[in-house]
Amino acid sequence: MADIVVDTKGLACPMPIVRAKKALDTLKPGQTMEVLSTDKGSLQDFPAWVKQTGNELLAHEVENGVYKFLVKKR
Repeated sequence: MADIVVDTKGLACPMPIVRAKKALDTLKPGQTMEVLSTDKGSLQDFPAWVKQTGNELLAHEVENGVYKFLVKKR
């Protein structure tokens, strides 16, 4: 279970990343965040953003049109 869940369903790029960044800033290193998105661009955007920020993408999956990303703050 993630320490925080960020629901960005229905939002278009770049808002899922903007909301995720704000939430990630509140976490301590080692904590996790789950991001929920319906934006198809998230499939490319989130892995690239996580890598660029030096954090870790633990998992991602698609369930009923919702993209789920589990990110660990470093």
